[in-house]
Amino acid sequence: MKKFALLLFALITSIPVWGQYKPWTSSEQPLQEIQTLKKQIVKPNFRKKDYLITDFGAVGDGKTKNTEAFKKAVERCNAEGGGRVVVPKGIFLTGAIYLKSNVNLHVNEGATILFSQDSNDYPIVFTRWEGMECMNYSSLIYAYEEENIAVTGKGTLDGNSDNDHWWFWCGAKKYGWNESRPGRQNPARAKLHEYMAQKKDPRERIFGDGYYLRPNFVQPYKSKNFYMADVLVKNSPMWNLNPVLCENVLIERVKVISHGPNNDGFDPEACKNVWIKDSYFDTGDDCIAIKSGRDEDGRGIGKPAENHIIENCEMKDGHGGVVIGSEIAGGAKNIYAIGNVMDSKNLDRALRIKTSSSRGGIIENVFFYNTKVGAYKEAAVRFNMHYEKPGNFIPTIRNVWVENMVVEKGGKYTILSDAYESSPVTDFTMINAKINGVEIPYKVDFLRNVTLKNVTVNGQPLTDLKK
Repeated sequence: MKKFALLLFALITSIPVWGQYKPWTSSEQPLQEIQTLKKQIVKPNFRKKDYLITDFGAVGDGKTKNTEAFKKAVERCNAEGGGRVVVPKGIFLTGAIYLKSNVNLHVNEGATILFSQDSNDYPIVFTRWEGMECMNYSSLIYAYEEENIAVTGKGTLDGNSDNDHWWFWCGAKKYGWNESRPGRQNPARAKLHEYMAQKKDPRERIFGDGYYLRPNFVQPYKSKNFYMADVLVKNSPMWNLNPVLCENVLIERVKVISHGPNNDGFDPEACKNVWIKDSYFDTGDDCIAIKSGRDEDGRGIGKPAENHIIENCEMKDGHGGVVIGSEIAGGAKNIYAIGNVMDSKNLDRALRIKTSSSRGGIIENVFFYNTKVGAYKEAAVRFNMHYEKPGNFIPTIRNVWVENMVVEKGGKYTILSDAYESSPVTDFTMINAKINGVEIPYKVDFLRNVTLKNVTVNGQPLTDLKK
Protein backbone atom coordinates (compact mmCIF):
# COMPACT_ATOMS: atom_id res chain seq x y z
CA MET A 1 0.00 0.00 0.00
CA LYS A 2 2.86 2.35 0.88
CA LYS A 3 4.62 1.68 -2.44
CA PHE A 4 1.37 2.35 -4.29
CA ALA A 5 0.96 5.68 -2.47
CA LEU A 6 4.51 6.72 -3.41
CA LEU A 7 3.95 5.87 -7.05
CA LEU A 8 0.64 7.75 -7.06
CA PHE A 9 2.37 10.78 -5.53
CA ALA A 10 5.03 10.64 -8.24
CA LEU A 11 2.40 10.60 -10.97
CA ILE A 12 0.58 13.56 -9.42
CA THR A 13 3.63 15.73 -8.79
CA SER A 14 5.84 14.61 -11.72
CA ILE A 15 8.85 14.71 -9.37
CA PRO A 16 10.84 11.44 -9.52
CA VAL A 17 10.45 9.04 -6.60
CA TRP A 18 13.53 7.65 -4.83
CA GLY A 19 14.46 4.35 -6.41
CA GLN A 20 12.60 4.97 -9.65
CA TYR A 21 15.66 5.84 -11.71
CA LYS A 22 15.03 7.10 -15.21
CA PRO A 23 17.46 9.53 -16.87
CA TRP A 24 16.13 12.66 -18.52
CA THR A 25 15.92 12.73 -22.29
CA SER A 26 15.34 16.49 -22.63
CA SER A 27 15.60 19.59 -20.46
CA GLU A 28 11.84 20.00 -20.64
CA GLN A 29 11.50 17.19 -18.10
CA PRO A 30 13.51 18.78 -15.25
CA LEU A 31 12.10 22.22 -16.12
CA GLN A 32 8.60 20.85 -15.57
CA GLU A 33 9.69 19.19 -12.35
CA ILE A 34 10.99 22.55 -11.11
CA GLN A 35 7.65 24.26 -11.76
CA THR A 36 5.83 21.52 -9.89
CA LEU A 37 8.25 21.71 -6.96
CA LYS A 38 7.95 25.49 -6.65
CA LYS A 39 4.25 25.12 -5.91
CA GLN A 40 5.06 22.90 -2.94
CA ILE A 41 7.59 25.21 -1.25
CA VAL A 42 5.68 27.97 0.54
CA LYS A 43 6.59 30.83 2.85
CA PRO A 44 5.23 30.48 6.40
CA ASN A 45 2.69 33.02 7.62
CA PHE A 46 3.05 34.81 10.94
CA ARG A 47 0.60 36.54 13.24
CA LYS A 48 0.71 40.32 12.80
CA LYS A 49 2.15 41.18 16.18
CA ASP A 50 5.56 42.68 16.95
CA TYR A 51 7.67 42.11 20.05
CA LEU A 52 10.43 44.72 20.26
CA ILE A 53 13.47 43.30 22.05
CA THR A 54 14.13 46.64 23.76
CA ASP A 55 10.80 46.18 25.56
CA PHE A 56 12.38 43.11 27.18
CA GLY A 57 15.46 44.97 28.41
CA ALA A 58 17.76 44.75 25.39
CA VAL A 59 20.35 47.51 24.95
CA GLY A 60 21.90 48.09 21.52
CA ASP A 61 25.26 49.49 22.61
CA GLY A 62 27.39 46.58 21.32
CA LYS A 63 28.57 45.84 24.87
CA THR A 64 25.58 44.81 26.96
CA LYS A 65 24.85 41.10 26.69
CA ASN A 66 21.23 40.65 25.64
CA THR A 67 20.85 36.86 25.70
CA GLU A 68 18.10 36.93 28.30
CA ALA A 69 16.18 39.69 26.52
CA PHE A 70 16.14 37.69 23.27
CA LYS A 71 15.01 34.60 25.19
CA LYS A 72 12.14 36.43 26.89
CA ALA A 73 10.97 38.05 23.65
CA VAL A 74 10.98 34.77 21.73
CA GLU A 75 9.18 32.90 24.51
CA ARG A 76 6.51 35.59 24.88
CA CYS A 77 5.96 35.73 21.13
CA ASN A 78 5.64 31.95 20.94
CA ALA A 79 3.32 31.70 23.99
CA GLU A 80 0.93 34.31 22.60
CA GLY A 81 0.56 32.70 19.17
CA GLY A 82 3.58 34.00 17.30
CA GLY A 83 4.60 37.09 15.36
CA ARG A 84 7.82 39.04 14.89
CA VAL A 85 10.58 39.50 17.44
CA VAL A 86 11.96 42.81 16.17
CA VAL A 87 15.54 44.01 16.52
CA PRO A 88 15.71 47.82 16.05
CA LYS A 89 18.69 49.91 14.98
CA GLY A 90 21.76 49.34 17.11
CA ILE A 91 24.29 46.63 17.88
CA PHE A 92 22.86 43.94 20.13
CA LEU A 93 25.39 41.57 21.69
CA THR A 94 24.03 38.14 22.57
CA GLY A 95 24.73 34.48 23.09
CA ALA A 96 22.81 31.72 21.33
CA ILE A 97 19.25 32.47 20.21
CA TYR A 98 16.72 29.64 20.26
CA LEU A 99 13.87 30.10 17.78
CA LYS A 100 10.49 28.71 18.79
CA SER A 101 7.52 27.87 16.57
CA ASN A 102 5.67 30.71 14.86
CA VAL A 103 8.45 33.23 15.60
CA ASN A 104 10.00 35.45 12.94
CA LEU A 105 13.24 37.02 14.15
CA HIS A 106 13.17 40.30 12.23
CA VAL A 107 16.37 42.37 12.08
CA ASN A 108 15.63 45.91 10.95
CA GLU A 109 17.85 47.78 8.54
CA GLY A 110 20.63 49.37 10.57
CA ALA A 111 20.41 46.66 13.23
CA THR A 112 23.14 44.14 14.00
CA ILE A 113 22.91 41.03 16.12
CA LEU A 114 26.50 40.60 17.31
CA PHE A 115 27.18 37.16 18.71
CA SER A 116 29.32 36.61 21.77
CA GLN A 117 32.85 35.28 21.46
CA ASP A 118 32.49 33.47 24.81
CA SER A 119 31.79 29.74 24.35
CA ASN A 120 29.96 29.75 27.70
CA ASP A 121 27.14 31.63 25.96
CA TYR A 122 26.33 28.59 23.79
CA PRO A 123 24.62 25.75 25.67
CA ILE A 124 25.22 22.10 24.75
CA VAL A 125 22.46 20.86 22.42
CA PHE A 126 21.79 17.96 20.06
CA THR A 127 23.41 18.98 16.79
CA ARG A 128 25.39 17.84 13.77
CA TRP A 129 29.03 18.67 13.27
CA GLU A 130 30.42 17.97 9.80
CA GLY A 131 27.52 15.60 9.20
CA MET A 132 27.97 13.67 12.48
CA GLU A 133 25.45 13.75 15.32
CA CYS A 134 26.62 14.78 18.77
CA MET A 135 26.06 17.01 21.77
CA ASN A 136 27.97 20.23 21.22
CA TYR A 137 27.67 23.99 21.37
CA SER A 138 24.39 25.38 20.12
CA SER A 139 24.59 27.08 16.77
CA LEU A 140 24.36 30.83 17.08
CA ILE A 141 20.70 30.63 15.99
CA TYR A 142 19.16 27.22 16.73
CA ALA A 143 15.81 25.43 16.69
CA TYR A 144 14.84 21.82 17.31
CA GLU A 145 11.56 20.27 16.16
CA GLU A 146 9.93 23.66 15.66
CA GLU A 147 7.53 24.81 12.92
CA ASN A 148 7.03 28.11 11.10
CA ILE A 149 10.23 29.92 11.99
CA ALA A 150 12.05 32.70 10.18
CA VAL A 151 14.95 35.14 10.19
CA THR A 152 14.20 38.22 8.10
CA GLY A 153 14.99 41.90 7.66
CA LYS A 154 17.70 44.03 6.08
CA GLY A 155 19.93 44.01 9.13
CA THR A 156 23.10 42.05 9.89
CA LEU A 157 23.91 38.82 11.67
CA ASP A 158 27.56 39.05 12.75
CA GLY A 159 29.16 35.83 14.01
CA ASN A 160 32.02 37.92 15.42
CA SER A 161 34.65 35.33 14.44
CA ASP A 162 38.25 36.01 13.47
CA ASN A 163 41.70 34.51 13.83
CA ASP A 164 41.63 35.20 17.58
CA HIS A 165 38.09 33.92 18.19
CA TRP A 166 36.67 30.58 16.98
CA TRP A 167 38.58 30.30 13.69
CA PHE A 168 41.95 29.26 15.10
CA TRP A 169 40.27 26.18 16.63
CA CYS A 170 40.46 24.59 13.15
CA GLY A 171 44.17 24.08 13.82
CA ALA A 172 45.49 25.88 10.74
CA LYS A 173 48.22 28.47 11.13
CA LYS A 174 46.74 30.73 8.45
CA TYR A 175 43.67 31.11 10.69
CA GLY A 176 45.67 32.03 13.76
CA TRP A 177 46.51 28.71 15.38
CA ASN A 178 49.97 28.17 16.87
CA GLU A 179 51.60 25.88 19.42
CA SER A 180 51.04 28.35 22.25
CA ARG A 181 47.25 28.26 21.83
CA PRO A 182 45.27 25.54 23.64
CA GLY A 183 42.43 25.29 21.13
CA ARG A 184 42.56 22.75 18.31
CA GLN A 185 39.69 20.63 17.01
CA ASN A 186 41.73 17.72 15.61
CA PRO A 187 41.61 15.32 18.61
CA ALA A 188 37.88 15.87 19.17
CA ARG A 189 37.14 15.48 15.46
CA ALA A 190 38.97 12.15 15.48
CA LYS A 191 37.05 11.08 18.61
CA LEU A 192 33.72 11.97 16.98
CA HIS A 193 34.66 9.86 13.95
CA GLU A 194 35.47 7.01 16.33
CA TYR A 195 32.11 7.34 18.12
CA MET A 196 30.29 7.34 14.80
CA ALA A 197 32.10 4.22 13.57
CA GLN A 198 31.17 2.51 16.85
CA LYS A 199 27.56 3.68 16.37
CA LYS A 200 27.59 5.12 19.85
CA ASP A 201 24.36 6.82 20.94
CA PRO A 202 24.70 10.40 19.60
CA ARG A 203 23.38 11.82 22.87
CA GLU A 204 26.34 10.22 24.61
CA ARG A 205 28.83 11.82 22.21
CA ILE A 206 29.31 14.84 24.45
CA PHE A 207 31.62 17.67 23.48
CA GLY A 208 31.70 21.40 24.29
CA ASP A 209 34.31 23.18 26.38
CA GLY A 210 37.79 21.77 25.97
CA TYR A 211 37.03 20.03 22.67
CA TYR A 212 37.08 23.01 20.27
CA LEU A 213 34.41 21.93 17.80
CA ARG A 214 33.17 25.23 16.42
CA PRO A 215 29.41 25.89 16.26
CA ASN A 216 27.59 26.59 13.01
CA PHE A 217 25.73 29.87 12.54
CA VAL A 218 22.06 29.12 11.75
CA GLN A 219 20.85 25.55 12.31
CA PRO A 220 17.18 24.64 12.46
CA TYR A 221 17.08 20.91 13.22
CA LYS A 222 14.15 18.58 12.38
CA SER A 223 11.99 21.63 11.78
CA LYS A 224 9.31 22.47 9.22
CA ASN A 225 8.64 25.66 7.29
CA PHE A 226 11.87 27.60 7.72
CA TYR A 227 12.15 30.96 5.98
CA MET A 228 15.07 33.36 5.71
CA ALA A 229 15.17 36.61 3.74
CA ASP A 230 17.19 39.78 3.16
CA VAL A 231 19.71 39.59 6.01
CA LEU A 232 23.49 39.88 5.72
CA VAL A 233 25.31 36.99 7.40
CA LYS A 234 29.02 37.35 8.10
CA ASN A 235 31.96 36.04 10.10
CA SER A 236 30.61 32.63 11.06
CA PRO A 237 32.61 30.30 13.33
CA MET A 238 31.98 27.49 10.82
CA TRP A 239 29.14 26.60 8.38
CA ASN A 240 26.77 29.52 7.89
CA LEU A 241 23.23 28.37 7.04
CA ASN A 242 22.73 24.69 7.94
CA PRO A 243 19.16 23.40 8.14
CA VAL A 244 19.24 19.71 9.14
CA LEU A 245 16.48 17.17 8.46
CA CYS A 246 14.09 20.02 7.69
CA GLU A 247 11.18 20.18 5.27
CA ASN A 248 9.95 23.20 3.32
CA VAL A 249 12.92 25.57 3.43
CA LEU A 250 12.79 28.88 1.56
CA ILE A 251 15.76 31.27 1.46
CA GLU A 252 15.72 34.48 -0.61
CA ARG A 253 17.80 37.64 -1.03
CA VAL A 254 20.28 36.59 1.66
CA LYS A 255 23.90 37.71 1.49
CA VAL A 256 26.64 35.56 3.06
CA ILE A 257 30.15 36.99 3.31
CA SER A 258 32.35 34.84 5.51
CA HIS A 259 35.95 33.84 4.78
CA GLY A 260 36.91 31.73 7.76
CA PRO A 261 37.76 28.00 7.76
CA ASN A 262 34.88 25.71 6.72
CA ASN A 263 32.77 28.81 6.17
CA ASP A 264 30.35 27.18 3.69
CA GLY A 265 27.55 29.53 2.71
CA PHE A 266 24.44 27.32 2.61
CA ASP A 267 24.50 23.66 3.66
CA PRO A 268 21.03 22.10 3.63
CA GLU A 269 21.56 18.67 5.17
CA ALA A 270 19.17 15.75 4.58
CA CYS A 271 16.41 18.26 3.86
CA LYS A 272 13.37 17.90 1.62
CA ASN A 273 11.86 20.65 -0.56
CA VAL A 274 14.39 23.48 -0.44
CA TRP A 275 14.42 26.64 -2.56
CA ILE A 276 17.17 29.25 -2.35
CA LYS A 277 17.01 32.17 -4.73
CA ASP A 278 18.38 35.64 -5.45
CA SER A 279 21.14 35.26 -2.86
CA TYR A 280 24.85 36.10 -2.77
CA PHE A 281 27.80 34.05 -1.52
CA ASP A 282 31.41 35.04 -0.96
CA THR A 283 32.87 32.36 1.29
CA GLY A 284 35.93 30.60 2.65
CA ASP A 285 34.64 27.20 1.56
CA ASP A 286 31.83 25.91 -0.68
CA CYS A 287 29.24 28.55 -1.56
CA ILE A 288 26.34 26.08 -1.56
CA ALA A 289 26.96 22.47 -0.45
CA ILE A 290 24.09 20.00 -0.37
CA LYS A 291 24.58 17.27 2.24
CA SER A 292 22.89 14.24 3.84
CA GLY A 293 25.22 13.10 6.61
CA ARG A 294 28.63 11.50 6.91
CA ASP A 295 29.35 7.76 6.70
CA GLU A 296 27.56 5.66 9.39
CA ASP A 297 25.36 8.55 10.56
CA GLY A 298 24.24 9.46 7.05
CA ARG A 299 23.55 5.86 6.06
CA GLY A 300 21.93 4.99 9.38
CA ILE A 301 19.42 7.81 9.25
CA GLY A 302 18.98 7.23 5.54
CA LYS A 303 17.43 10.59 4.66
CA PRO A 304 18.55 11.94 1.27
CA ALA A 305 18.80 15.56 0.27
CA GLU A 306 15.88 15.81 -2.13
CA ASN A 307 14.05 18.36 -4.22
CA HIS A 308 16.37 21.40 -4.03
CA ILE A 309 16.18 24.48 -6.26
CA ILE A 310 19.11 26.93 -6.44
CA GLU A 311 17.97 29.86 -8.55
CA ASN A 312 19.42 33.22 -9.60
CA CYS A 313 22.20 33.18 -7.02
CA GLU A 314 25.62 34.82 -7.32
CA MET A 315 28.78 33.07 -6.18
CA LYS A 316 32.17 34.67 -5.70
CA ASP A 317 35.03 33.09 -3.70
CA GLY A 318 34.60 29.48 -2.64
CA HIS A 319 35.82 25.93 -3.15
CA GLY A 320 32.77 25.34 -5.32
CA GLY A 321 29.72 27.24 -6.55
CA VAL A 322 27.09 24.49 -6.41
CA VAL A 323 28.39 21.43 -4.59
CA ILE A 324 26.90 18.08 -3.61
CA GLY A 325 28.83 16.46 -0.76
CA SER A 326 31.02 15.48 0.70
CA GLU A 327 28.85 14.48 3.69
CA ILE A 328 26.35 12.80 1.36
CA ALA A 329 26.04 9.23 2.70
CA GLY A 330 22.24 9.51 2.73
CA GLY A 331 22.25 10.30 -0.98
CA ALA A 332 20.84 13.19 -3.02
CA LYS A 333 18.24 13.44 -5.75
CA ASN A 334 16.46 16.07 -7.78
CA ILE A 335 18.90 18.96 -7.44
CA TYR A 336 18.12 21.85 -9.80
CA ALA A 337 20.49 24.82 -10.23
CA ILE A 338 19.16 27.39 -12.68
CA GLY A 339 20.13 30.90 -13.71
CA ASN A 340 23.13 31.24 -11.41
CA VAL A 341 26.17 33.50 -11.93
CA MET A 342 29.69 32.70 -10.75
CA ASP A 343 32.88 34.70 -11.10
CA SER A 344 36.06 34.72 -9.06
CA LYS A 345 39.68 33.78 -9.56
CA ASN A 346 39.28 32.19 -6.12
CA LEU A 347 36.33 30.00 -7.13
CA ASP A 348 37.63 26.48 -7.70
CA ARG A 349 34.71 24.81 -9.50
CA ALA A 350 31.26 25.68 -10.84
CA LEU A 351 29.53 22.31 -10.30
CA ARG A 352 31.20 19.87 -7.93
CA ILE A 353 30.03 16.43 -6.81
CA LYS A 354 32.30 14.99 -4.12
CA THR A 355 31.85 11.72 -2.27
CA SER A 356 33.78 8.58 -1.38
CA SER A 357 33.48 4.86 -0.69
CA SER A 358 33.34 5.63 3.03
CA ARG A 359 30.09 7.49 2.24
CA GLY A 360 28.23 5.41 -0.34
CA GLY A 361 24.76 6.53 -1.38
CA ILE A 362 23.17 7.51 -4.67
CA ILE A 363 23.47 10.99 -6.17
CA GLU A 364 21.07 11.33 -9.08
CA ASN A 365 19.08 13.81 -11.13
CA VAL A 366 21.30 16.90 -11.04
CA PHE A 367 20.23 19.70 -13.40
CA PHE A 368 22.63 22.62 -14.00
CA TYR A 369 20.96 25.10 -16.36
CA ASN A 370 21.59 28.62 -17.71
CA THR A 371 24.82 29.22 -15.83
CA LYS A 372 27.16 32.16 -16.48
CA VAL A 373 30.72 31.89 -15.23
CA GLY A 374 33.38 34.56 -15.42
CA ALA A 375 36.40 32.74 -13.99
CA TYR A 376 37.18 29.60 -12.04
CA LYS A 377 40.42 27.81 -11.13
CA GLU A 378 40.08 24.05 -11.51
CA ALA A 379 37.04 22.72 -13.41
CA ALA A 380 33.63 23.76 -14.66
CA VAL A 381 32.29 20.31 -13.80
CA ARG A 382 34.05 18.12 -11.22
CA PHE A 383 33.16 14.54 -10.23
CA ASN A 384 35.15 13.03 -7.36
CA MET A 385 34.42 9.62 -5.82
CA HIS A 386 37.76 9.55 -3.99
CA TYR A 387 37.25 12.47 -1.60
CA GLU A 388 38.80 11.72 1.80
CA LYS A 389 39.38 8.13 2.96
CA PRO A 390 38.07 5.04 1.09
CA GLY A 391 35.72 2.43 2.55
CA ASN A 392 33.38 -0.37 1.56
CA PHE A 393 30.43 1.63 0.25
CA ILE A 394 30.91 2.49 -3.42
CA PRO A 395 28.88 5.61 -4.31
CA THR A 396 26.71 6.15 -7.38
CA ILE A 397 26.53 9.32 -9.51
CA ARG A 398 24.02 9.29 -12.36
CA ASN A 399 21.85 11.51 -14.53
CA VAL A 400 23.75 14.81 -14.45
CA TRP A 401 22.55 17.34 -17.03
CA VAL A 402 24.45 20.56 -17.82
CA GLU A 403 22.89 22.91 -20.38
CA ASN A 404 23.47 26.52 -21.48
CA MET A 405 26.75 27.18 -19.70
CA VAL A 406 28.96 30.09 -20.72
CA VAL A 407 32.46 30.50 -19.27
CA GLU A 408 34.54 33.57 -20.13
CA LYS A 409 37.84 32.56 -18.56
CA GLY A 410 38.04 28.94 -17.46
CA GLY A 411 40.66 27.30 -15.32
CA LYS A 412 42.63 24.13 -15.81
CA TYR A 413 39.85 21.82 -17.07
CA THR A 414 36.35 21.91 -18.47
CA ILE A 415 35.43 18.47 -17.07
CA LEU A 416 37.40 16.61 -14.42
CA SER A 417 36.30 13.14 -13.30
CA ASP A 418 37.70 10.73 -10.75
CA ALA A 419 35.35 7.74 -10.40
CA TYR A 420 35.40 3.99 -9.82
CA GLU A 421 35.59 1.59 -12.73
CA SER A 422 32.92 -0.48 -11.00
CA SER A 423 30.71 2.59 -10.57
CA PRO A 424 31.27 5.05 -13.43
CA VAL A 425 29.52 8.40 -13.59
CA THR A 426 26.53 7.42 -15.72
CA ASP A 427 24.26 9.45 -18.02
CA PHE A 428 26.20 12.71 -18.14
CA THR A 429 24.84 15.25 -20.63
CA MET A 430 26.30 18.62 -21.65
CA ILE A 431 24.43 20.75 -24.19
CA ASN A 432 25.04 24.28 -25.50
CA ALA A 433 28.19 25.00 -23.52
CA LYS A 434 30.78 27.58 -24.51
CA ILE A 435 33.91 27.34 -22.38
CA ASN A 436 36.84 29.67 -23.02
CA GLY A 437 40.26 30.12 -21.45
CA VAL A 438 40.74 26.48 -20.45
CA GLU A 439 44.23 24.92 -20.27
CA ILE A 440 43.15 21.29 -20.85
CA PRO A 441 39.72 20.42 -22.30
CA TYR A 442 39.14 17.48 -19.96
CA LYS A 443 40.65 14.81 -17.75
CA VAL A 444 38.30 11.91 -17.08
CA ASP A 445 38.45 8.26 -16.17
CA PHE A 446 35.19 6.31 -15.84
CA LEU A 447 32.13 7.87 -17.50
CA ARG A 448 29.34 5.97 -19.22
CA ASN A 449 26.54 7.17 -21.52
CA VAL A 450 28.00 10.61 -22.19
CA THR A 451 26.11 13.03 -24.47
CA LEU A 452 27.80 16.19 -25.79
CA LYS A 453 25.87 18.54 -28.06
CA ASN A 454 27.08 21.94 -29.24
CA VAL A 455 29.93 22.08 -26.73
CA THR A 456 32.97 24.20 -27.54
CA VAL A 457 36.17 24.58 -25.56
CA ASN A 458 38.47 27.44 -26.55
CA GLY A 459 36.44 27.75 -29.77
CA GLN A 460 36.90 24.09 -30.74
CA PRO A 461 34.05 21.54 -30.73
CA LEU A 462 34.15 18.95 -27.95
CA THR A 463 32.44 15.82 -29.26
CA ASP A 464 33.85 13.04 -27.11
CA LEU A 465 35.46 12.34 -23.74
CA LYS A 466 38.06 9.65 -24.26
CA LYS A 467 40.01 8.46 -21.29
